[in-house]
Amino acid sequence: MAFAHVRRLLLHPAAGAPARSFYSQPYQAKVGVVEFLNGVGKGVETHAAKLEEAVGGDLQRLLETRTLRLKKLGVPVKHRKLILSFAHKYRLGLWKPPAEARKAQ
Repeated sequence: MAFAHVRRLLLHPAAGAPARSFYSQPYQAKVGVVEFLNGVGKGVETHAAKLEEAVGGDLQRLLETRTLRLKKLGVPVKHRKLILSFAHKYRLGLWKPPAEARKAQ
């Protein structure tokens, strides 16, 4: 029974793979703090100057920043959650900032 499942996955590689979009967006070539926050969108980009100054313009330091540090910088809860969520996805390679910034909703 288990062999049939494995065989099906081997014969049809797309069966176990995630769906891919044919309309993928181009990604930023160089990603900095400002480009990262613009890519997240949803109003997070309003904190770009403050966060860039706090981390010294280093994206790696922003990716390692914890919620308490963001709170001390005055970033609201909703924006902290978005920054931390997208930072985790970026570290895992699941998300990259698109070439065009998202519009604030």
